[in-house]
Amino acid sequence: MKVVIQRSKQASVRIEETVIGEISHGFVLLVGIEEEDQQEDIDYMVRKISKMRIFEDSQGKMNLSLAEVNGEILSISQFTLYADTKKGNRPSFTKAARPQIAIPLYEAFNAGLRETGVTVQTGEFGADMQVSILNDGPVTIIIDSKQR
Repeated sequence: MKVVIQRSKQASVRIEETVIGEISHGFVLLVGIEEEDQQEDIDYMVRKISKMRIFEDSQGKMNLSLAEVNGEILSISQFTLYADTKKGNRPSFTKAARPQIAIPLYEAFNAGLRETGVTVQTGEFGADMQVSILNDGPVTIIIDSKQR
């Protein structure tokens, strides 16, 4: 499982012209799930992300977690994180999990984040979405559950 974390001042996701999720400040998570991912990958990512200290304290150091700044999460499924670009110019997505595997894991991931007490908004799995992000910093961090 790969997750791109973007610290944001505000973010939203639209399908066609309708906003289906938005947050004022917190994390935008771009979430990629691969065929081999299991519940242990979800549990690891939930623990890591919910405790990630990348908000500035009063001294300007990245020392505060999402909960400490009353932040929210906008979680967006993004199979393209598993693009293989080694051959040719057209990416292959064979490592990305098929929907019947990815959807339950993505839902479990979001449920796990909600269980930590944080508000989680989402996009719609498999939909053509337009995501607007006002990146704060910019701070962008990539986590891979297979590289612990």
